Amino acid sequence: MKKSLLALAVLGAYAGVASAQSSVTIFGIIDLSVNQIKNGDLKTTSMQSNQLNSNRLGFRGFEDLGGGLGAGFWLEGGMASENGSQTAGFNFARKSTVSLYSQRGGEIRLGRDYVPTFSNLGAFDVFGANGLGNDTNLISLVSSPATTAGGAATGVRANNSIAYHLPGNLGGFYGTAMFALGQGNDNNKYWGLRGGFATGPFDVAFAYGETELNPSATIPASASTKVWNLGGSWNFGFMKLYGLYHETKLESLKEDFYEISVGVPLGQGEFKANYSAVKDKGTFGTANLNNSDATLWALQYIYNLSKRTAIYGGYAQLDNDPCSSRSVLGGTIGSNTAASQVGNCAAATSNGLAGKKSDGFNVGVRHSF
Repeated sequence: MKKSLLALAVLGAYAGVASAQSSVTIFGIIDLSVNQIKNGDLKTTSMQSNQLNSNRLGFRGFEDLGGGLGAGFWLEGGMASENGSQTAGFNFARKSTVSLYSQRGGEIRLGRDYVPTFSNLGAFDVFGANGLGNDTNLISLVSSPATTAGGAATGVRANNSIAYHLPGNLGGFYGTAMFALGQGNDNNKYWGLRGGFATGPFDVAFAYGETELNPSATIPASASTKVWNLGGSWNFGFMKLYGLYHETKLESLKEDFYEISVGVPLGQGEFKANYSAVKDKGTFGTANLNNSDATLWALQYIYNLSKRTAIYGGYAQLDNDPCSSRSVLGGTIGSNTAASQVGNCAAATSNGLAGKKSDGFNVGVRHSF
Protein backbone atom coordinates (compact mmCIF):
# COMPACT_ATOMS: atom_id res chain seq x y z
CA MET A 1 0.00 0.00 0.00
CA LYS A 2 1.39 3.33 -1.01
CA LYS A 3 1.78 5.81 1.82
CA SER A 4 -0.12 9.03 1.21
CA LEU A 5 0.60 12.11 3.26
CA LEU A 6 -1.98 14.85 3.67
CA ALA A 7 -0.44 18.15 2.56
CA LEU A 8 0.13 20.90 5.13
CA ALA A 9 -2.95 22.97 6.01
CA VAL A 10 -3.26 26.39 4.44
CA LEU A 11 -1.37 28.99 6.45
CA GLY A 12 -3.37 31.26 8.72
CA ALA A 13 -2.87 34.20 6.38
CA TYR A 14 -5.01 32.36 3.84
CA ALA A 15 -7.61 31.09 6.29
CA GLY A 16 -10.27 33.19 4.61
CA VAL A 17 -9.72 31.51 1.26
CA ALA A 18 -11.37 28.18 0.50
CA SER A 19 -8.47 25.76 0.08
CA ALA A 20 -8.41 22.93 -2.45
CA GLN A 21 -7.56 19.39 -1.38
CA SER A 22 -3.94 18.34 -1.91
CA SER A 23 -1.97 15.15 -1.46
CA VAL A 24 1.61 13.95 -1.64
CA THR A 25 2.58 10.30 -2.17
CA ILE A 26 5.91 8.65 -1.43
CA PHE A 27 6.49 5.54 -3.54
CA GLY A 28 9.26 3.22 -4.64
CA ILE A 29 10.45 -0.16 -5.89
CA ILE A 30 13.35 -2.35 -4.77
CA ASP A 31 14.18 -5.10 -7.28
CA LEU A 32 17.24 -7.33 -6.92
CA SER A 33 18.24 -10.56 -8.64
CA VAL A 34 21.14 -13.00 -8.90
CA ASN A 35 22.19 -13.40 -12.54
CA GLN A 36 24.40 -16.07 -14.08
CA ILE A 37 25.37 -14.93 -17.56
CA LYS A 38 27.66 -16.36 -20.23
CA ASN A 39 28.90 -13.82 -22.79
CA GLY A 40 30.82 -15.81 -25.38
CA ASP A 41 33.40 -17.70 -23.32
CA LEU A 42 33.12 -15.38 -20.29
CA LYS A 43 30.88 -16.61 -17.48
CA THR A 44 29.87 -14.32 -14.60
CA THR A 45 27.59 -14.41 -11.58
CA SER A 46 26.39 -11.07 -10.24
CA MET A 47 23.64 -9.31 -8.35
CA GLN A 48 21.71 -6.82 -10.47
CA SER A 49 18.93 -4.27 -10.04
CA ASN A 50 15.98 -3.68 -12.38
CA GLN A 51 15.42 -7.14 -13.84
CA LEU A 52 11.65 -7.09 -13.27
CA ASN A 53 11.01 -3.41 -12.58
CA SER A 54 13.35 -0.44 -12.34
CA ASN A 55 14.42 0.53 -8.83
CA ARG A 56 13.14 3.93 -7.84
CA LEU A 57 12.26 6.32 -5.05
CA GLY A 58 9.77 9.03 -5.85
CA PHE A 59 7.40 11.74 -4.69
CA ARG A 60 4.30 12.81 -6.56
CA GLY A 61 1.68 15.34 -5.62
CA PHE A 62 -1.66 16.64 -6.82
CA GLU A 63 -3.71 19.71 -5.97
CA ASP A 64 -7.38 19.98 -6.89
CA LEU A 65 -7.87 23.55 -8.07
CA GLY A 66 -11.63 23.13 -8.47
CA GLY A 67 -13.76 23.30 -11.58
CA GLY A 68 -12.15 20.23 -13.10
CA LEU A 69 -8.66 21.78 -12.92
CA GLY A 70 -5.58 20.53 -11.10
CA ALA A 71 -1.84 20.89 -10.68
CA GLY A 72 0.79 18.31 -9.83
CA PHE A 73 4.42 17.29 -9.74
CA TRP A 74 6.43 14.08 -10.11
CA LEU A 75 10.00 13.58 -8.84
CA GLU A 76 11.53 10.12 -9.32
CA GLY A 77 15.09 8.85 -9.04
CA GLY A 78 16.73 5.50 -9.64
CA MET A 79 19.26 3.60 -7.54
CA ALA A 80 21.46 0.54 -7.70
CA SER A 81 20.16 -1.37 -4.68
CA GLU A 82 22.82 -4.10 -4.90
CA ASN A 83 25.30 -1.60 -3.44
CA GLY A 84 23.12 1.38 -2.49
CA SER A 85 24.85 3.69 -4.94
CA GLN A 86 23.78 6.14 -7.60
CA THR A 87 26.22 7.70 -10.04
CA ALA A 88 27.01 11.29 -8.99
CA GLY A 89 24.67 10.93 -6.01
CA PHE A 90 20.90 10.49 -5.89
CA ASN A 91 18.97 12.58 -8.39
CA PHE A 92 15.55 12.71 -10.05
CA ALA A 93 16.76 11.77 -13.53
CA ARG A 94 14.08 9.11 -14.04
CA LYS A 95 11.35 11.76 -14.05
CA SER A 96 11.13 15.36 -12.93
CA THR A 97 7.98 17.20 -14.04
CA VAL A 98 5.33 19.73 -13.09
CA SER A 99 1.85 19.65 -14.66
CA LEU A 100 -1.40 21.51 -15.12
CA TYR A 101 -4.52 19.36 -15.65
CA SER A 102 -7.97 19.87 -17.07
CA GLN A 103 -10.59 17.11 -17.12
CA ARG A 104 -11.79 18.33 -20.50
CA GLY A 105 -8.62 19.82 -21.95
CA GLY A 106 -5.91 17.32 -20.97
CA GLU A 107 -2.51 17.87 -19.37
CA ILE A 108 0.44 20.18 -20.01
CA ARG A 109 3.63 18.73 -18.54
CA LEU A 110 7.07 20.38 -18.24
CA GLY A 111 10.45 18.89 -17.34
CA ARG A 112 12.35 15.63 -17.86
CA ASP A 113 10.14 12.80 -19.04
CA TYR A 114 9.87 9.76 -21.32
CA VAL A 115 9.76 10.53 -25.05
CA PRO A 116 6.68 9.26 -26.95
CA THR A 117 8.58 6.62 -28.96
CA PHE A 118 10.01 5.01 -25.83
CA SER A 119 6.59 5.00 -24.16
CA ASN A 120 5.34 2.97 -27.12
CA LEU A 121 8.20 0.48 -26.77
CA GLY A 122 7.39 -0.19 -23.14
CA ALA A 123 3.66 -0.50 -23.78
CA PHE A 124 3.95 -3.27 -26.39
CA ASP A 125 6.80 -5.39 -25.05
CA VAL A 126 5.65 -7.94 -22.46
CA PHE A 127 8.91 -7.31 -20.55
CA GLY A 128 8.53 -3.53 -20.69
CA ALA A 129 12.06 -2.11 -20.57
CA ASN A 130 13.48 -4.54 -18.00
CA GLY A 131 14.95 -8.00 -17.81
CA LEU A 132 17.09 -10.35 -19.85
CA GLY A 133 14.62 -10.35 -22.74
CA ASN A 134 13.62 -6.69 -23.03
CA ASP A 135 13.81 -4.84 -26.35
CA THR A 136 16.54 -2.38 -25.28
CA ASN A 137 19.03 -5.28 -25.19
CA LEU A 138 18.81 -5.25 -29.01
CA ILE A 139 17.85 -1.67 -29.94
CA SER A 140 21.13 0.25 -29.95
CA LEU A 141 21.35 2.95 -32.61
CA VAL A 142 19.55 5.67 -30.62
CA SER A 143 22.06 5.38 -27.77
CA SER A 144 25.26 5.05 -29.77
CA PRO A 145 27.90 7.82 -29.73
CA ALA A 146 27.02 8.77 -33.32
CA THR A 147 23.51 9.84 -32.28
CA THR A 148 24.26 11.84 -29.13
CA ALA A 149 26.72 14.28 -30.73
CA GLY A 150 27.92 15.87 -27.52
CA GLY A 151 24.55 16.16 -25.76
CA ALA A 152 22.17 13.99 -23.77
CA ALA A 153 20.60 11.17 -25.77
CA THR A 154 16.84 11.25 -26.40
CA GLY A 155 16.22 7.55 -26.99
CA VAL A 156 14.48 7.14 -23.62
CA ARG A 157 13.91 10.54 -22.01
CA ALA A 158 14.26 14.19 -22.93
CA ASN A 159 15.37 17.10 -20.78
CA ASN A 160 13.67 20.50 -20.94
CA SER A 161 10.52 19.03 -22.49
CA ILE A 162 7.08 20.57 -23.01
CA ALA A 163 4.38 17.96 -23.57
CA TYR A 164 0.64 17.89 -24.09
CA HIS A 165 -1.40 14.78 -23.19
CA LEU A 166 -4.97 14.29 -24.38
CA PRO A 167 -7.66 13.89 -21.71
CA GLY A 168 -8.78 10.37 -20.89
CA ASN A 169 -12.41 10.73 -21.97
CA LEU A 170 -12.13 10.55 -25.77
CA GLY A 171 -13.80 7.20 -26.39
CA GLY A 172 -10.58 5.17 -26.32
CA PHE A 173 -8.34 7.59 -28.22
CA TYR A 174 -5.16 8.77 -26.47
CA GLY A 175 -2.15 10.79 -27.49
CA THR A 176 0.91 12.87 -26.61
CA ALA A 177 2.87 15.63 -28.33
CA MET A 178 6.30 16.68 -27.04
CA PHE A 179 8.89 19.30 -27.87
CA ALA A 180 12.19 19.48 -26.00
CA LEU A 181 14.64 22.35 -25.98
CA GLY A 182 18.36 21.64 -26.28
CA GLN A 183 19.67 18.71 -24.23
CA GLY A 184 22.79 20.65 -23.28
CA ASN A 185 24.40 23.69 -24.95
CA ASP A 186 21.31 24.04 -27.14
CA ASN A 187 22.01 20.76 -28.96
CA ASN A 188 19.88 17.68 -29.67
CA LYS A 189 16.48 19.39 -29.81
CA TYR A 190 13.68 16.82 -29.90
CA TRP A 191 10.07 16.61 -30.99
CA GLY A 192 7.75 13.62 -31.03
CA LEU A 193 4.15 12.40 -31.21
CA ARG A 194 2.23 9.34 -30.05
CA GLY A 195 -1.36 8.43 -30.81
CA GLY A 196 -3.38 5.33 -30.10
CA PHE A 197 -6.76 3.70 -29.66
CA ALA A 198 -7.74 1.23 -26.94
CA THR A 199 -11.10 -0.46 -26.51
CA GLY A 200 -11.96 -3.66 -24.67
CA PRO A 201 -9.15 -6.18 -25.25
CA PHE A 202 -7.59 -4.24 -28.15
CA ASP A 203 -4.87 -1.57 -28.08
CA VAL A 204 -2.82 -0.10 -30.93
CA ALA A 205 -0.53 2.95 -31.08
CA PHE A 206 1.93 4.72 -33.40
CA ALA A 207 4.78 7.01 -32.34
CA TYR A 208 7.33 9.18 -34.13
CA GLY A 209 10.28 11.20 -32.84
CA GLU A 210 13.07 13.28 -34.31
CA THR A 211 16.23 14.65 -32.72
CA GLU A 212 18.15 17.50 -34.37
CA LEU A 213 21.80 16.61 -33.80
CA ASN A 214 24.47 19.09 -32.85
CA PRO A 215 26.87 19.56 -35.83
CA SER A 216 30.40 18.27 -35.31
CA ALA A 217 33.39 17.07 -37.32
CA THR A 218 31.45 13.90 -38.19
CA ILE A 219 27.83 15.18 -37.96
CA PRO A 220 26.61 17.50 -40.77
CA ALA A 221 24.43 20.48 -39.89
CA SER A 222 21.29 18.91 -41.32
CA ALA A 223 21.63 15.52 -39.57
CA SER A 224 18.84 14.19 -37.38
CA THR A 225 17.89 10.89 -35.81
CA LYS A 226 14.41 9.76 -36.87
CA VAL A 227 12.57 7.08 -34.93
CA TRP A 228 9.12 5.58 -35.41
CA ASN A 229 7.35 2.52 -34.09
CA LEU A 230 4.00 0.75 -34.25
CA GLY A 231 2.69 -1.58 -31.58
CA GLY A 232 -0.47 -3.49 -30.81
CA SER A 233 -1.88 -5.93 -28.27
CA TRP A 234 -4.94 -8.15 -27.84
CA ASN A 235 -6.05 -9.62 -24.53
CA PHE A 236 -7.70 -13.00 -25.17
CA GLY A 237 -8.32 -13.54 -21.46
CA PHE A 238 -6.20 -16.67 -21.17
CA MET A 239 -3.26 -14.75 -22.71
CA LYS A 240 -2.26 -11.31 -23.96
CA LEU A 241 -0.46 -11.11 -27.31
CA TYR A 242 1.85 -8.19 -28.27
CA GLY A 243 3.41 -7.14 -31.57
CA LEU A 244 5.98 -4.38 -32.12
CA TYR A 245 8.00 -2.82 -34.96
CA HIS A 246 10.60 -0.09 -34.35
CA GLU A 247 12.79 1.76 -36.87
CA THR A 248 15.68 4.19 -36.35
CA LYS A 249 17.44 6.18 -39.08
CA LEU A 250 20.47 8.47 -39.03
CA GLU A 251 21.59 9.59 -42.48
CA SER A 252 22.50 6.28 -44.22
CA LEU A 253 22.35 4.21 -41.00
CA LYS A 254 19.19 2.18 -40.42
CA GLU A 255 18.09 -0.18 -37.67
CA ASP A 256 14.91 -2.30 -37.83
CA PHE A 257 13.54 -4.11 -34.78
CA TYR A 258 10.74 -6.69 -34.72
CA GLU A 259 9.18 -8.43 -31.75
CA ILE A 260 6.31 -10.71 -30.80
CA SER A 261 5.65 -11.44 -27.13
CA VAL A 262 2.99 -13.00 -24.92
CA GLY A 263 1.85 -12.91 -21.30
CA VAL A 264 -0.14 -15.81 -19.82
CA PRO A 265 -1.77 -15.56 -16.34
CA LEU A 266 -1.04 -18.66 -14.24
CA GLY A 267 -2.65 -18.71 -10.80
CA GLN A 268 -1.06 -15.99 -8.68
CA GLY A 269 1.60 -15.40 -11.29
CA GLU A 270 2.28 -14.81 -14.96
CA PHE A 271 4.37 -16.53 -17.61
CA LYS A 272 6.07 -14.30 -20.22
CA ALA A 273 7.86 -15.13 -23.46
CA ASN A 274 9.15 -13.26 -26.50
CA TYR A 275 11.12 -13.50 -29.70
CA SER A 276 12.79 -10.43 -31.24
CA ALA A 277 15.27 -9.57 -33.98
CA VAL A 278 17.23 -6.48 -34.98
CA LYS A 279 18.67 -5.76 -38.43
CA ASP A 280 21.34 -3.08 -38.86
CA LYS A 281 22.81 -1.70 -42.07
CA GLY A 282 24.62 1.31 -43.53
CA THR A 283 27.72 3.41 -42.91
CA PHE A 284 28.02 6.98 -41.66
CA GLY A 285 31.30 8.63 -40.69
CA THR A 286 33.17 6.13 -38.52
CA ALA A 287 30.03 4.06 -37.85
CA ASN A 288 29.43 0.87 -39.81
CA LEU A 289 26.30 -1.14 -38.96
CA ASN A 290 26.81 -3.92 -41.47
CA ASN A 291 27.04 -7.45 -40.05
CA SER A 292 25.60 -6.25 -36.72
CA ASP A 293 22.26 -8.11 -36.64
CA ALA A 294 21.10 -10.12 -33.61
CA THR A 295 18.16 -12.20 -32.36
CA LEU A 296 16.83 -12.72 -28.84
CA TRP A 297 14.31 -15.00 -27.14
CA ALA A 298 13.39 -15.13 -23.48
CA LEU A 299 11.16 -16.80 -20.89
CA GLN A 300 10.14 -15.55 -17.44
CA TYR A 301 7.79 -16.56 -14.64
CA ILE A 302 6.57 -14.16 -11.95
CA TYR A 303 4.87 -15.36 -8.75
CA ASN A 304 3.03 -12.71 -6.73
CA LEU A 305 3.34 -13.25 -2.99
CA SER A 306 1.10 -10.20 -2.49
CA LYS A 307 0.07 -7.07 -4.36
CA ARG A 308 3.43 -5.53 -3.54
CA THR A 309 5.88 -8.42 -3.45
CA ALA A 310 6.85 -10.89 -6.17
CA ILE A 311 9.54 -13.46 -6.85
CA TYR A 312 10.64 -14.26 -10.39
CA GLY A 313 13.01 -16.23 -12.56
CA GLY A 314 13.91 -16.13 -16.23
CA TYR A 315 16.16 -17.30 -19.04
CA ALA A 316 17.25 -15.57 -22.27
CA GLN A 317 19.49 -16.30 -25.25
CA LEU A 318 20.91 -13.71 -27.65
CA ASP A 319 22.73 -14.62 -30.89
CA ASN A 320 25.12 -12.03 -32.39
CA ASP A 321 26.28 -11.52 -35.97
CA PRO A 322 30.07 -11.07 -36.54
CA CYS A 323 30.09 -7.32 -35.70
CA SER A 324 27.46 -7.36 -32.94
CA SER A 325 28.51 -7.73 -29.30
CA ARG A 326 25.18 -7.37 -27.52
CA SER A 327 24.46 -9.10 -24.20
CA VAL A 328 21.28 -10.29 -22.46
CA LEU A 329 22.39 -8.21 -19.48
CA GLY A 330 23.11 -5.06 -21.51
CA GLY A 331 25.46 -2.60 -19.83
CA THR A 332 29.22 -3.14 -19.98
CA ILE A 333 31.02 -6.16 -21.45
CA GLY A 334 34.73 -6.24 -20.77
CA SER A 335 36.07 -2.72 -21.35
CA ASN A 336 33.37 -1.69 -23.82
CA THR A 337 29.95 -0.18 -23.21
CA ALA A 338 26.87 -1.54 -24.96
CA ALA A 339 26.63 1.60 -27.10
CA SER A 340 30.14 1.14 -28.48
CA GLN A 341 29.42 -2.40 -29.59
CA VAL A 342 27.22 -1.40 -32.51
CA GLY A 343 28.73 0.57 -35.38
CA ASN A 344 32.31 -0.23 -34.37
CA CYS A 345 33.32 -3.75 -35.37
CA ALA A 346 36.79 -3.41 -33.87
CA ALA A 347 35.36 -2.54 -30.43
CA ALA A 348 32.77 -5.30 -30.72
CA THR A 349 35.32 -8.00 -31.51
CA SER A 350 37.79 -6.89 -28.81
CA ASN A 351 35.70 -8.31 -25.96
CA GLY A 352 35.33 -11.80 -27.41
CA LEU A 353 31.53 -11.75 -27.78
CA ALA A 354 31.12 -10.61 -31.40
CA GLY A 355 29.46 -13.28 -33.46
CA LYS A 356 28.87 -15.39 -30.36
CA LYS A 357 26.01 -16.19 -28.03
CA SER A 358 25.03 -14.43 -24.83
CA ASP A 359 22.69 -16.36 -22.55
CA GLY A 360 21.85 -16.78 -18.90
CA PHE A 361 19.25 -16.95 -16.18
CA ASN A 362 18.28 -15.04 -13.07
CA VAL A 363 16.14 -15.33 -9.94
CA GLY A 364 15.01 -12.32 -7.97
CA VAL A 365 12.56 -10.54 -5.70
CA ARG A 366 10.72 -7.24 -6.15
CA HIS A 367 8.97 -5.21 -3.49
CA SER A 368 7.01 -2.02 -4.10
CA PHE A 369 5.72 0.55 -1.62
